[in-house]
Amino acid sequence: MKIFAETERLILREILPSDADKMFELDSDPEVHRFLGNDPVKNINQITDAIQFIRQQYIDNGIGRWAIVSKSTDEFIGWAGLKFVTELTNHHKDYYDLGYRLIRKHWGNGYATEAAVASLKYAFEKIGTVEVFAMAETENINSINILKKSGFRWIEKFDLDGIEHLWFQIKKTDFENQSEEK
Repeated sequence: MKIFAETERLILREILPSDADKMFELDSDPEVHRFLGNDPVKNINQITDAIQFIRQQYIDNGIGRWAIVSKSTDEFIGWAGLKFVTELTNHHKDYYDLGYRLIRKHWGNGYATEAAVASLKYAFEKIGTVEVFAMAETENINSINILKKSGFRWIEKFDLDGIEHLWFQIKKTDFENQSEEK
């Protein structure tokens, strides 16, 4: 099992087939999917396919979303991290996208922000990219706040599948300057 990053409270590691039950708990929750197209998974096979897809991204792109594991309980609490996006999204292609998703009982503890900042550190220090993008539905205030706390700047609004989204960016220099200020 590969560990990509650690924070004070979290381990960010590769997603494993053994994470299927917790991933199902996460992605079958309608509240988790409220701003993700309102289409929670219906069966464990969908999760098995998703895990296989993520693991293939590790091979194809050297990066994919990571499991978030609590250091204090050794429990899978969600996923976060980078994905290399090869499809055209908001006039961008071949870029790193930051994302996160937590099991609802773990919302509001700062885990998503903590994992996001660790993911950005990995992006800029290990991968060597100069920018990372993220997006959130305009109504998803909590996600927007996480992105802002992580140092992202709102760039523009755009339409994705008929739903208005906000497009965010963080540049390596901004991340480094933000880190120096703390």
